[in-house]
Amino acid sequence: MSSPRGSAASLAPPAPQGAASAPVGRFGALAGWAQRHRWAALLLWVAVVAAITLGSTAAGSAYKNDFSLPGTDSQAATDLFKKHGSDQAGDSVEIVFKDTAGIKSDQDSLEPMLAKVKHMAGVADVRSPFADASAVSKDGTIAYASVTLEGKTEDVPKEDVAKIIDVAQSIATEHLQVEVGGEAARNAEDKAGPTAELAGIVAALVILVLLFGSLLAASLPLITALFAVGGAIGLIALASHIFTVADFTPPILMLVGLGVGVDYALLIFYRYRHELLAGAQPAEAGRKALDSAGRTVFFAGCTVIVALLGLVALGLGSLQGIALAVAITVLITMAASLVLLPALLALFGRRIQRHVLKQQVKTTEKGKTEGNRWRSMARAVQRRPIPTLLVGVIALLALSAPALGMRLGFADSGNDPQETTSRHAYDLLAEGFGPGFNGPLIVLVKGDQEAGKAVQAKLATTAGVAEASPALPSADGALSTVFVYPTTSPQDEGTVDLVHHLRDDVAPPLEHTTGAEVLVGGATAASQDVSETLADRLPLFVAVVVGVSSLLLLLVFRSIWIPVKAAILNLLSISAALGVITLVFQHGWFGAQPGPIEAFIPALIFAIVFGLSMDYEVFLISRIHEEWTRTKDPSQSVREGLASTGKVITAAAAIMMFVFGAFVLSSDRMLQQFGLGLAVAILLDAVVIRCLIVPAAMQMLGKWAWWLPAPLARKLPKVSIERPEQN
Repeated sequence: MSSPRGSAASLAPPAPQGAASAPVGRFGALAGWAQRHRWAALLLWVAVVAAITLGSTAAGSAYKNDFSLPGTDSQAATDLFKKHGSDQAGDSVEIVFKDTAGIKSDQDSLEPMLAKVKHMAGVADVRSPFADASAVSKDGTIAYASVTLEGKTEDVPKEDVAKIIDVAQSIATEHLQVEVGGEAARNAEDKAGPTAELAGIVAALVILVLLFGSLLAASLPLITALFAVGGAIGLIALASHIFTVADFTPPILMLVGLGVGVDYALLIFYRYRHELLAGAQPAEAGRKALDSAGRTVFFAGCTVIVALLGLVALGLGSLQGIALAVAITVLITMAASLVLLPALLALFGRRIQRHVLKQQVKTTEKGKTEGNRWRSMARAVQRRPIPTLLVGVIALLALSAPALGMRLGFADSGNDPQETTSRHAYDLLAEGFGPGFNGPLIVLVKGDQEAGKAVQAKLATTAGVAEASPALPSADGALSTVFVYPTTSPQDEGTVDLVHHLRDDVAPPLEHTTGAEVLVGGATAASQDVSETLADRLPLFVAVVVGVSSLLLLLVFRSIWIPVKAAILNLLSISAALGVITLVFQHGWFGAQPGPIEAFIPALIFAIVFGLSMDYEVFLISRIHEEWTRTKDPSQSVREGLASTGKVITAAAAIMMFVFGAFVLSSDRMLQQFGLGLAVAILLDAVVIRCLIVPAAMQMLGKWAWWLPAPLARKLPKVSIERPEQN
């Protein structure tokens, strides 16, 4: 039985339901199984998600941040500190006081409060400012008490730290200001509710209703995504007991899972709608949609997963956990789109078919043809391909330029919202003791006490150092600790330069003269080490991901120029997004607090956006390739490909932009950067690249777009992304 090809299917009359049709590929067979066992598939998903949710609720989570980086000075210093100074190994918070009349006048109220804090859960020790003259500012108006915790920040329950904050602030008066600072205090403060997630869901639903004109049709992609996200979050919570998963991973899972889940389901659903309009019955339309758009989703999902797993090679514990968690989330959303969505389409297929055909009648009565606006846009681009290409590329390069000056780092209390107690404590400490007080460097001297004193004396006179504490010996006497306070704030470039100066210029001569080992560590130095290591390893990671993705495109489209074009344009959209977040968050545009870009952001954005860009690339190019296979007319192929996919790509991009952009409303600086970067990258990719640059480039390439050297063509295996009957 011969089968229609490409758009010729639109001329065929509706086939009787259950009639024999064209050969079905593996994805079509999967859709057929889901259709036949629709209730079983749906109940299975409900049961699995419910079981995972109940299990994760009962077991709880064990999220843990791990910023260790073997091989760096800061990590070696941390290991030495744990070995020789375990009595000081716990993290601390600072209770900061300010009274313009002088802190000594408040001693009667401070001392009882500090005594109460000392006996609270999670507290190992409390050092009063009245027992340490260095803990009081020179003018006597600002002081701090150091509260040593029983463990690292991630090991102390947030509830215990929150109670410390409440007790400390209970003695505040109109004359006495009391604030609590430190990483543990930052983590313990109340976070905003799930505003971003809810805003993203509402925005997605509104766009889907506008796209399909039906609440039922709009809800199916969203239901598919929510099922996937619900299962993923519970599964990752359980996995956190086995793997190292950072505590900021769940919102990222929500962000990526919701956006990707709706995106994948929408691409399949839109192709399903296209097949209904071409005359197919619901069951056949579902199989055809999976055999075409389902293949695209599978390819795109695998690309994202490969890119994310590439992050594991960067060697940072928390980043590896995030990569694994997001990869699992993408895998689950892909499975939901390929199994759960066909089952839902089988349940509601007839109602959706009636609505789609009714819409088509209304459109025809108005004299409109779907896709005409996109065809007109394609013709306009094809008339002037070179100017269009140049304008688009120059715009992307201009947006990318600020990324060349990007500084990587980690946010601290100085980047917190103005109304938080951790930010108030940070500002008070900087006011009373200098900007470098909030980010001391910890210099460890592995040697005798004389060596420690010699190192301290040299550090105290080093340019860029405001103060160096006396060398504090460890319990076994094998190690001395010197706290070095820079003249600049923790995120200032001067502090970065000081760390390098101490390691490269100051430490080697001291090691030579004293015979001791000198290491520069502490949170500020560790942050710098992680940032620089990620920056050094990023090019190799990018090269591997781009290489693997390009090879997959080469196999699918059997073309040299398609993967080259895709790689260049995807990199341009990502670099432009990084340029935008550099302007906003590093340079403080639009009122953002200036500071470094979170060290994880470039790698995470690259891994996710590169995969999503490939999603749109494959969806558009595969439709162009279908037309090229049918007509061998390169110009018409581009027009028809854009006409068939422009609307759904734009709608999918709009949904993802709103979902990702909603995270700018988050109180977390990293999520703000992550959300803005993804939203900008998707906007540029869908509008500038897919609608303008790609049609222009394909028009200029003409038939050469599908060129593959004959010797290479004979050796490469044949991999298809179109339906079997179109090969």
